[in-house]
Amino acid sequence: MATILVVEDDSSLREVLTIFLQKAGHEVVVATDGEQAQRILEDQRENLDLVLTDLRLGRGSGQEVLTRTKEISPQTEVILMTAFSTVESAIDAMRRGAFDYVGKPFKLDEISITIEKALEKRSLSLENIRLRQELSQRYRFDHIIGRDSRMQQVFDRILKVAPTKTSVLITGESGTGKELVARAIHFNSPRKDRPFIVVNCGAIPDTLMESELFGHVKGAFTGAHTTRHGLVESASGGTIFLDEIGELSPSMQVKILRFLQEHKIRMVGGVQETPVDVRVLVATNRDLQQDVERGTFREDLFFRLNVIRIHMPPLRDRPEDIPYLVHHFLEKFNKALHREIRGVAPDVMQVLLAHRYPGNVRELENIIEHAATFASGDQITMEDLPEQLRKGSGTAPEARQASRIPEEGLDVEAYLADIERSILLEALRRTRGVRKDAADLLRISFRSFRYKLAKYGISEVDQD
Repeated sequence: MATILVVEDDSSLREVLTIFLQKAGHEVVVATDGEQAQRILEDQRENLDLVLTDLRLGRGSGQEVLTRTKEISPQTEVILMTAFSTVESAIDAMRRGAFDYVGKPFKLDEISITIEKALEKRSLSLENIRLRQELSQRYRFDHIIGRDSRMQQVFDRILKVAPTKTSVLITGESGTGKELVARAIHFNSPRKDRPFIVVNCGAIPDTLMESELFGHVKGAFTGAHTTRHGLVESASGGTIFLDEIGELSPSMQVKILRFLQEHKIRMVGGVQETPVDVRVLVATNRDLQQDVERGTFREDLFFRLNVIRIHMPPLRDRPEDIPYLVHHFLEKFNKALHREIRGVAPDVMQVLLAHRYPGNVRELENIIEHAATFASGDQITMEDLPEQLRKGSGTAPEARQASRIPEEGLDVEAYLADIERSILLEALRRTRGVRKDAADLLRISFRSFRYKLAKYGISEVDQD
């Protein structure tokens, strides 16, 4: 049930709409002119879900009602009714914040669809406000776990780019946490109280993508019964996150490039461009540089996106973070499943440290959720792990050997540090002290390699 203000100076139409809306289960408040409507708005404020107003009124106008509604309660939707409808007046009203307009005379079942969609948008807007308040606390850095030097670089870059308006390209394999980085950028930025909208470019059919992003005008194509705002405009003042940007078709790549360059959008079927203030963050698990070379991704769009890049390293390259992630996910699922699991058995930690994680952090999270669900005591045991993990799927024999834990236990941080130091020394020996070759052998950046050498105080190595 919604509370709807009907503003109409025609008594017969006002009565018809009132009866129709009440039969649909809504609470109806009526006003006969613009001045009375504005007094009701002052009194009701955020309690009104929808305003249904005639454009021309005896005293005041529908435009004035629209303007005052958006000043008092921005989340309240407004639908204009007019017998003098033109495309220009409709676009002007929607620019001022109207959800839609209906031309008189209209059928009740037609206006019912528009009302339903407006109330749905109102509900989503309120839910977004609630979620933003929740997420502003959850997605600062709490859910991005990492003590690895490369993860520290990620945190550093997030803090540096968050206050800016610059677009950011986030790269990394599936499951590494690219969306978490995008959320951290948004919620550490001046836009944190505005919308954060996620668009999975690989999940929306190409035929619908333009309409989803930029909206469409009424009658633009078959099924376009009402004018509909796109996701870009819905993110106004905030951030839009285009995940899997590499999946866009060549034609959509052109439209995205134009939007990034001009900061304007044009609805499908529309003729007028609308300026938008939206920050764009994009992510991909593809190598866009290779896609450019293959001709499947536009070079100009790649250069436009690749101004600032944040790369999420795969979990297999930062095993020292696994114990911290395990602890984090155990806390999460203890709350979700109402459990009191204190930790994991030593042999379980061996398996978790040795696993290769093709699904990255997301895979580890799923493993811990599975184990926490089936755990019968206050500790995760081997029997609680997924079957394929118990069988050692994806675990190298040498990794299992290296991850044996003595009966008396061990300091896992010091143990992992010793292993990493030994690997660095061995890489230097095999490359006869050539640090660039050693970094390439270990598949890490030269900068990261130098950082690790300094971390462990390695200055030279015996070549014999």
